Amino acid sequence: MAYGVVANFRELDAVVEAVGALKKASVGKFTVYSPTIHHELEDAIGGGTSKVRRFTLIGGLLGASFGYWVSIWTSEYWPLVVGGKAIASWIPYTIIGFEMMVMVGALSTVFGMFILNGIPRIVVDPAYRAPFSHGDYGIHVDCAPDQESAAMDLLKKAGASEVQRAR
Repeated sequence: MAYGVVANFRELDAVVEAVGALKKASVGKFTVYSPTIHHELEDAIGGGTSKVRRFTLIGGLLGASFGYWVSIWTSEYWPLVVGGKAIASWIPYTIIGFEMMVMVGALSTVFGMFILNGIPRIVVDPAYRAPFSHGDYGIHVDCAPDQESAAMDLLKKAGASEVQRAR
């Protein structure tokens, strides 16, 4: 069950101001809901770099390795000797290695985004409200009951159109 305070905002500037005030006051952990991506909001939240790029790197390296391996294995298993040339040469297999790198890297990126974002969500966040998907912005502050009034005042001063307890 969600505890704390949920605030509804209509303007992006008010949300950015509220995030800055919440970080400064350190009232509690907060979650921001936005209908679309805004760089101002990302800068205000100050999240770190995405961990999805690790999935992409590992998938790309595994894909390239598999592309070279399957090409060389096929040439060694069914050799086609032409004019004394090497049976397994890495130059023509670079195309297959590259294509496998792109395919496995892209699939692992999508897989990593699903894992890190928690998709599919079986249970909807209880602090989520429907207007957060239709143009309004929301902030859920997860704080102790004795800090709820301070969080409510802080969010109202920042320009929240509606502030209520999340229970």
